[in-house]
Amino acid sequence: MNKELVGKIFGCIVLGAIITVIGVVAVVMTALNAQGRVYSLLVAVTTVVFIIYIIGQMFAPQKSRLWNRALFVYFLFCTLPVAGYEISSYYHNSIPVVSEAEVNLEQYKPFGADSKIQKLDQPATLSLQSDLPKIDGATALYPLYASFVQAVYPEKDYDLYASEVMVSKTPNAYENLLEGKVDVIFAAGPSEEQLLAAKEKGVELKLTPIGREAFVFFVHAENPVQGLTTQQIRDIYAGDIISWDEVGGGYELIRAFQRPENSGSQTMLQKIMGDKELMTAPQEDVVTGMGGIIEQTANYKNYSNAIGYSFLFYATEMVRNGNIRLLAIDGVLPDKETIKNRAYPFAAEFYAVTAGTDNPNAEKLIEWILSPQGQELVEKTGYVPVK
Repeated sequence: MNKELVGKIFGCIVLGAIITVIGVVAVVMTALNAQGRVYSLLVAVTTVVFIIYIIGQMFAPQKSRLWNRALFVYFLFCTLPVAGYEISSYYHNSIPVVSEAEVNLEQYKPFGADSKIQKLDQPATLSLQSDLPKIDGATALYPLYASFVQAVYPEKDYDLYASEVMVSKTPNAYENLLEGKVDVIFAAGPSEEQLLAAKEKGVELKLTPIGREAFVFFVHAENPVQGLTTQQIRDIYAGDIISWDEVGGGYELIRAFQRPENSGSQTMLQKIMGDKELMTAPQEDVVTGMGGIIEQTANYKNYSNAIGYSFLFYATEMVRNGNIRLLAIDGVLPDKETIKNRAYPFAAEFYAVTAGTDNPNAEKLIEWILSPQGQELVEKTGYVPVK
């Protein structure tokens, strides 16, 4: 074997190793990016193409022009899918996310200088100064139970996530209750999974209705569909109705968004579905703090063909941006009057939930919430009182 051949082989090995290392690093970096994983395969293929190109240039230099043309054509063809992907990504990213996160809960903190929570016109008949019940709950109900705190608890700063008055969302609130970290939570009724978790821990949940709320569906403001029937809702979320023209709209496929498992709104949808199987929710990739990627239920994005759901309080806040519209269900629009007279079909009670707390003030707090003063705050906040 002559020295020239040995040199070429050695050069190919060294350059191939360098290109391979660079390619592996690039593949890993793109794979860790939720928006860039589509490029991982492209980077891997390009790495192999470069190695072939180097080998060709080393062992067939007389065909250098051919190798160069081949590499140029390869990159030319690569630009087509890349350009298509980037244009598609730009379009999807330009669609606004309409979510509960749009409501700034800091504006509803008790005792805040500019707090938007509702207040009583006279001093509360209950005043707690010690042994404060630790409370948690659904984000949609935070403005309500923050108003209870303003009326009954001592004045101080109650951090949203680390104090006697927290808001960790329905799934975490139930988990905190079952683990004894809080005394009372304010939320919709528990899901089957949450009831099973309580049973496994030997905990009995006590649900005290304190108000009524509407579970609502919404669409893009320019969607011509004004309302749906209960059966149409079930059929859409079962995947039996897939196009808006089947319910009086345009010829567009329906994007039916859902909420995370065990959230209050998802539990409500499951109850509406009854025995009808719920289709798989749209998913999205999210980068975690540790650099990994998890797949989670996609947030509602306000596509022209989208449908989503929430509770009336949040949906009302969301509607203010003018881009979504609430749907009538069985011919009835959700509002205070139709919730009160039960004409709106998806009206439901929400609860103060306990799990055997030994804090004596927890029961006092719930009794006060059911008093005229507590129910006054329920109504002022925008919900329908139970008494």
